[in-house]
Amino acid sequence: MKRFLAWLGVLLLGLAGYFAFWPIPIAPRAWTAQPAPGYLGPHARNDRLAGLNKIDIGNEVGPEHIAFGPDGKLYAAVASGAILRMDAKGTNREVFVNTGGRTLGFDFDAAGRLIAADALRGLLAVTKEKVEVLTDKVDGDPIRFADAVVVAKDGLIYFSDASQRFGPREWGGTFEASVLDIMEQAATGRILVYDPAGKTTKVVASGLSFANGVAMSDDQKSIFVAETGRYRIWKIPVDARKLDLSNGPAGGASIVLDNLPGYPDNLMRGLPTADGKPKLWTGLTKPRNDLIDKLANKPFVRAMIMRLPRALWPIPPAYGHIFAFTEDGKVVEDLQDPSGAYPETTSAAERIDGLYVQSLHAHSIGWMKRP
Repeated sequence: MKRFLAWLGVLLLGLAGYFAFWPIPIAPRAWTAQPAPGYLGPHARNDRLAGLNKIDIGNEVGPEHIAFGPDGKLYAAVASGAILRMDAKGTNREVFVNTGGRTLGFDFDAAGRLIAADALRGLLAVTKEKVEVLTDKVDGDPIRFADAVVVAKDGLIYFSDASQRFGPREWGGTFEASVLDIMEQAATGRILVYDPAGKTTKVVASGLSFANGVAMSDDQKSIFVAETGRYRIWKIPVDARKLDLSNGPAGGASIVLDNLPGYPDNLMRGLPTADGKPKLWTGLTKPRNDLIDKLANKPFVRAMIMRLPRALWPIPPAYGHIFAFTEDGKVVEDLQDPSGAYPETTSAAERIDGLYVQSLHAHSIGWMKRP
């Protein structure tokens, strides 16, 4: 019995040492999470997103971003690095191009080029014949996680660099790198602007916890930005430069939606509301996790959790959720599928004929008639 207890003591001591000191890639920071609002008010639980129609994408997976191009075709960026092109209902599908990376967001410029935020390669200009890197550095610093992009009417290109700490190339993929960044909470995400005329890249704003979706305001004076790691959406002046948002609103930037019930991802301009107000769509890729919120100000415990096998990490379950809001932050549509049958919803592209729903990991594009 004494020998058994001695070995047990050694084992427990070894486990304690492992959970306290084993090297991990993150250095967690303390932050303050507001109490989760739950599914109430404008986000009251519903099943309006259940039973989506599916648009086939073959053997591809993860239509993270979809949009209609100037040619009227539906484009979808998938996990293989391909950008698919097809008719609205999925017929005549082809690989438009493969960037050799992983495009997470794209838009089209005045010349009809597809401008891609590629998580592995930076900001790209894409045609059927050519994939060109526009920029992969700012002030000599690598752009590690290009995520979303929007082209303004004046030609300037605004895009997010989700994390300066964890790039998908080095950390096992886009989802893995995003988990590391959000668990660390160092808030190194930023918004950048590229000027095609001068071929320059500048910092618009920094201090964001996983900077994600980007969309232009109707008057072209502001950009909306999804800050995934803090459950909120910002409005930032387009002429801001080197704005530090790590301590909250500054320099004319404001929080439009705060304390959301999940992690916001892409931002897509939708059709106007019935009374003519501009609106945007976003998707919550995952619901909030009570444990993650409770550990916001306990970085040491978060570090211990990251030493567990990945299967035991506190990853929230699949839950389908997209919603639309006006530019003043009023939620006007909310569609959910608690079953998560169409998982990790990132946003929706809206046309008269319906909503085309995007996903990080689905094997199809979701489609439904407009609400």
